[in-house]
Amino acid sequence: MYREYLAKTTELLREATGLEDVLITDGGDHADVASTAAFALAKQEKKNPALIAKDIVEKISANPKSAGIEVSCKGPYINFVFGADYVAESVAAARKETYGQLPEKTEKVIIEHTSANPNGPLHVGHIRNTVIGDTLVRVFRKAGYPVEAQYYLNDMGRQIAIVAWGVKNLHYEREEGEKGDEFIVRHYVEANKIAKEKPEIEPEFDLMMEKIEAGDEETVKLFHDSVDICAEGIKETLASMNVHHDRFVRETTFLWDGSMAEVLGRIEKMPDTQFDGKMMYLDLSKQGFGNRYVLRRSNGTSVYAARDLAFHLWKNTQCDRSIDVLGADHKLIGSQLQTTLSLIGERPPEIVNFEFVSLPEGSMTTRGGVFITADELIAETKKRALEEVTVRRPELSAEEREKIANAVAVGAVRYDIVKVSAEKSTVFDWKEALDFERQSAPYAQYAHARACSILEKAKEEGGFAECYEFSDSYEIALAKHIAQFPYVIEKVVVELRPHLLATYVRDLADLFNSFYRFDPVLKAEGKVRDARLTLVDACRNTLHQALDVLGIEALESM
Repeated sequence: MYREYLAKTTELLREATGLEDVLITDGGDHADVASTAAFALAKQEKKNPALIAKDIVEKISANPKSAGIEVSCKGPYINFVFGADYVAESVAAARKETYGQLPEKTEKVIIEHTSANPNGPLHVGHIRNTVIGDTLVRVFRKAGYPVEAQYYLNDMGRQIAIVAWGVKNLHYEREEGEKGDEFIVRHYVEANKIAKEKPEIEPEFDLMMEKIEAGDEETVKLFHDSVDICAEGIKETLASMNVHHDRFVRETTFLWDGSMAEVLGRIEKMPDTQFDGKMMYLDLSKQGFGNRYVLRRSNGTSVYAARDLAFHLWKNTQCDRSIDVLGADHKLIGSQLQTTLSLIGERPPEIVNFEFVSLPEGSMTTRGGVFITADELIAETKKRALEEVTVRRPELSAEEREKIANAVAVGAVRYDIVKVSAEKSTVFDWKEALDFERQSAPYAQYAHARACSILEKAKEEGGFAECYEFSDSYEIALAKHIAQFPYVIEKVVVELRPHLLATYVRDLADLFNSFYRFDPVLKAEGKVRDARLTLVDACRNTLHQALDVLGIEALESM
């Protein structure tokens, strides 16, 4: 209901002030929302903003549309407090199974995320991309958009040539139970080691790249088979984190369908395109870039950027809104891509850049074989979660404890990564991520489990009659926060900042725990008991819906 009352407040302010932008802000501790419109009118009318605010309040109070909204002013600030009807309607709405689902849209969205090179397992550095991207996919779907999650599969670059060389020359046997990405990275690491010791084999990599660009069947099969084996393992890791891509798009697609040649042909005609023998690059210095945007090498083969341009032109034919999730190390090439597409009159993608997540153990590099994989991170988190669950619930069977630990571990990893705004770097903290008593995924999952437990006990005691009469401050604070869930979904879509949802869930769990601590539920009587159980049910469902959008299982028992 927050979205509806916010719209209603905006309309009231517009009618009273004549302003289009009525400058609505958060109301803080004093109100649900506030407005600084009096300051804008003070400049126009050259009057004291406090007097203008008083006049606006009088106009709004006299408007029949303001029923259910208490409006007042404190100096120049206009405060709005939503009344009992708002609280009751919000709690009733939050008990519906699809709470937070916004109306269906027709605007199709493609979100490309993860897209790590298939030369080894995903590591901790990759999965911030994964978690941010998958959370955005889930948020957009909750907001009513048709969404396709894509993984851009590099199947022809230099790193894949090194992998293919290793597969062709090292003849490793795949070990029993070895994931495809683990198998491939052994070839990649060893091939790099050999190349460092014997630089004379470097031209073999170049030759393989020339052959795949020429469409040599044997080379194409070698590259594709190697990539597919690695991708198979990557998909397993993604699935273990509750992540699914709708489509894996091969980079070679845009080489062989002629679209890359077409876009390069358009760029060749641009005045700022430069040539150095067979090398071609775009001079973007006028746009503020200090280096060359290379699109073709000196040996005539294309580079990743050329295929990437074609890929984005294709995406534009498939959707109305294209979003890429890219690490900070891709910020430059992402900006060059956006600029180049704009220069040729095409729609650039929106880009969500993120800083890196790391572990206290140190940095990671696939090439040197020194890295902590996402699988290892999840396994270690699960091990620690199982230890905690065993201490807390020793009476449960081993199978039940294992199930809870797995959900807690995946939730802990996803939440700890997404809770920090993308532009800030972060270190994954084992202790904090698995803290059942603090602001973490287990903390929110435990709040949901507690709500389920309260409702189950109420059912055993004969149930309750739904009641929407709330007066206690803890009840109202919780109900009003519940009301904001659909608004937060909408806000994440607009701002592309998924950490806002993580913050919302943390605050919801906090408010529920405060309510539970200070307001007896099962021991209350009559309508008070019914109202509080109704509120618990609304909170349970909101937590369930919000955790699901975060890709975290809402456990009923912990």
